[in-house]
Amino acid sequence: MANVRDYFKEREKRQGAAGNVNYKEKIRSHKLTIFYRVALMLLLTVVIVVFLVIQWQNKVFTDSAVTETAPLTVVQGAAVKNLGGNILLYSKDGASCIDSKGNTIWNRTYEMQTPRLSINGQVMAIGDYNGRTIYVMDKSGERGTINTNLPIRDFCVSANGVVAAVLDDADVTRIYVYNGNENTETPIISGKATMDKSGYPFSISLSPNGQLMMVSYLYVDSGNMKSSVAFYNFGEVGKNESDNYVSGYDYLDTIVAEARFMDNDSAFAVSDDRIVFFSGGERPVSVVSKLLEEEVQAVYSNENYVGLVFINTSGESAYRLDVYNESGDRVHSQFFDIEYTDIVFNKDQIIIYNDLDCQICNIKGVDKFTGSFDKTTSLVIPTSSIYKYVTVTSDSVDTIELK
Repeated sequence: MANVRDYFKEREKRQGAAGNVNYKEKIRSHKLTIFYRVALMLLLTVVIVVFLVIQWQNKVFTDSAVTETAPLTVVQGAAVKNLGGNILLYSKDGASCIDSKGNTIWNRTYEMQTPRLSINGQVMAIGDYNGRTIYVMDKSGERGTINTNLPIRDFCVSANGVVAAVLDDADVTRIYVYNGNENTETPIISGKATMDKSGYPFSISLSPNGQLMMVSYLYVDSGNMKSSVAFYNFGEVGKNESDNYVSGYDYLDTIVAEARFMDNDSAFAVSDDRIVFFSGGERPVSVVSKLLEEEVQAVYSNENYVGLVFINTSGESAYRLDVYNESGDRVHSQFFDIEYTDIVFNKDQIIIYNDLDCQICNIKGVDKFTGSFDKTTSLVIPTSSIYKYVTVTSDSVDTIELK
């Protein structure tokens, strides 16, 4: 009898153990099933999203419609610019900032013969050639006024309100750097340029944070022409260097007509025979130099791209726009026939327009829209939506939506 009872006890133990194993296996199998289902759903979601994004990027719009409009008076002789998404109107008599609804944000009156303008993001500086006053404003209003005490030849502004001014002082050209966020006559940095040493400052630019200044100089000696691109650092790295000079490059037999920062770490220079890219937030170095075989007609840029316009000699179209990224790689060539007045880079879009015609394409070469404006247009401002734009006409501010 004992053996029989022992037998049944052992069988119950074996069945119980088998049941436990079987139960654990079922739980594991259930968890794996749920995991695979979730993974499959996530994969399908990613595939659908990627498909929709690609479809949207390649979508071509065939029409446009005005969805909002507001009256606007643009006085004769006034120029119109984009100030951080708002509208800047300026003339010899004053400047004003207007939002996309047509509301005036601020007015600034002055008297200038030849007003010059510099815009960096949402900050602008305006002054008169040969004048002695520079006004610094942003989208909200006035930040400061600079009295230079010497005739102004050129100037630029950073995104945080620092202003670098080229001033005429008889046989010496002064380059003064001011804090444009206050009313001041005193520069925070001062330097000078002479034709027999550094040359004449031909183009000047400040990094958005105001820490670096880039100057292209033109120097002629015994009939030989030379251009120099110099970088100055106003931070810790440059304060112990002579005149804050941290790096520079010389180029023989060419004129560097454009020297610009793209962001705090990237800059470029364009001459009549090359484009050069620089990198570095402390001591910029030349990273790419590419010779140009054709004459550059115009230069456009933002924080991501540089565009050079050439007359197209192949006969396929009137113009060619070569687009470079901040590393100096040519990423796209766009052919077009529009007699352009402006070219705007917005994200991966390229907007080419004049007062009547508009062409929008992307950096991959997809022509998103080609059409005409209903009214004579002086300015196109991209919005946060890649199919909506604010346009300025002679009597209105319109919001246009592509369809």
